[in-house]
Amino acid sequence: MNDKKTTSKTRDAIMEAAGEIFAEEGYPKATVRDICRQAGANIAAINYHFGDKKGLYLAVLKHYQEIAFQTYPPNLGIEKTQSPEEKLRAFIRSFLLRIMDDGRPAWFGKLLAHEFMEPTWAFDILVEETIRPSFQILTSIVAAIIGKGKKERKVLLSSMSIVGQCLYFRHSHPVISRLFPGEIFGCKQIDELTDHITGISLHGLLQDKRAKHQQVKICKR
Repeated sequence: MNDKKTTSKTRDAIMEAAGEIFAEEGYPKATVRDICRQAGANIAAINYHFGDKKGLYLAVLKHYQEIAFQTYPPNLGIEKTQSPEEKLRAFIRSFLLRIMDDGRPAWFGKLLAHEFMEPTWAFDILVEETIRPSFQILTSIVAAIIGKGKKERKVLLSSMSIVGQCLYFRHSHPVISRLFPGEIFGCKQIDELTDHITGISLHGLLQDKRAKHQQVKICKR
């Protein structure tokens, strides 16, 4: 029994250390030696529990993905009966929290950031198991806001624009800090950013609908 507890503690310690180091350094720069040192484990423990560095990295991605989505699910508790506009705000806020919040839930966001900038062999897995399902949720929300009859291309580009706005505030700290010294965007600004991105996005999404409605009114005169 004690051996099982020790084995479990060792595995947990490795996962904790690996999550932090992979999130900070990225897969290529992170070393098994540094992970073992921080976890207080030996390299044999990595081989025993995960096979190798690739096996450890994949386990870390899946583990912290689960933590991130449990902590900040895409709907953030929004009911199915609520409006598409409310669902969009919840989606944006949840996405921002996953990629910008501090602590362990944010490690998955940092892991994704490294994959976006320097894709590894695991990126295709992330796309199919995480990014695609999440993006499909967003496109369904956008389609509901725009209304029936809109081209799929419009839905796709609009959804990409929303994601792009969120990612800008996550990845552009070096530029923002130089353009506007003292300006910081982090977890404390989540609500402000959520309101801003939601407002800008809804204005664009509803613009065509308003224009079409206006044309109908003119034709009836």
